[in-house]
Amino acid sequence: MGCGIKKYPGAIGLDNNPRTAADVIADLDRPPYPFRDSAFDEVRAIHVIEHVENVIRTMEEFHRLTRSGGTIRLETPHYTDFSSFCDPTHRWHLNSFSFRYFGADDAGFGYYTAAKFREKKVYVKLLALWRYLGFEFLINRSARLRRWWEYYLCFIVRGKVMQFEFEVRK
Repeated sequence: MGCGIKKYPGAIGLDNNPRTAADVIADLDRPPYPFRDSAFDEVRAIHVIEHVENVIRTMEEFHRLTRSGGTIRLETPHYTDFSSFCDPTHRWHLNSFSFRYFGADDAGFGYYTAAKFREKKVYVKLLALWRYLGFEFLINRSARLRRWWEYYLCFIVRGKVMQFEFEVRK
């Protein structure tokens, strides 16, 4: 999804820009996308989710397109990274818990959507200095350490990019 000029090898690329490597041109803000339900084993949206008009609706569409047990991979800037704010097309500034509505730990807000995912992986990359000092290793050891970092340290030990991997539940 939103493949840009660097389409993943072997993938069917979808983008709204005809000057990309897309096989299918469609507006990501206007679902449904032109594919049948459960058409894919995997959906990748690398630096896409921060650009869409409605994150929940887009995740629901990814859910529709991916078979049960399939994988959704997302990558997006952490909201403390300068790149989150320097691109005027970014609509959302997310953290490592922004997708909890779709899982078992929905913080009581699971009623926003029927699309459900099992969180398989969340990995936060940090700026180089913090990575070299071992902070990246520490905050990725557990959700508890990552939460502590998000609450108390992320404006000092700043995030760079977050990688998410979800299993689709239907």
